[in-house]
Amino acid sequence: MTSRPAPATFVRRFDHVGITVADLDAVTAFFVGLGLEADPKMAVEGEFLDTVIGMTGARTEIVMLRAPGGGTTLELSSFTRPDHLPGSPAAPANELGLRNVAFEVQDLNAAVDHAAAAGYGLVGGIAEYEGVWRMAYVRGPEGIIVSLAEHIENRETS
Repeated sequence: MTSRPAPATFVRRFDHVGITVADLDAVTAFFVGLGLEADPKMAVEGEFLDTVIGMTGARTEIVMLRAPGGGTTLELSSFTRPDHLPGSPAAPANELGLRNVAFEVQDLNAAVDHAAAAGYGLVGGIAEYEGVWRMAYVRGPEGIIVSLAEHIENRETS
């Protein structure tokens, strides 16, 4: 009888979340504007990519972004081959699939104002959860919902 490890032992760490976009430069600029740091853009193609994604002749450009303190990264990918397929840029929060990417911010109002100045508005409004968090959803470029959350204790001590 073979013993199999518990499923939780397969995962070593959370590495990244990937989002496929049409306009890599615009989406990268949006996230850099929120304070993420971007690695240089790189292109990936060849047998590795074709095997992993199950397509032949694929080519993608990728930018990896991270919070200033490090940690899990956000991978933005834009395919030059084959052409990208349109998604649902106005998807509501309850549509199945990956719906948002979330970040803790120092100043929620300033982050929301920055997004609004760049043309990206709130999905709903700003709400407070049990006196601990203030949070808002912003619909960013290409319909990406970005959850911005401010820990209230951090705001009061800064």
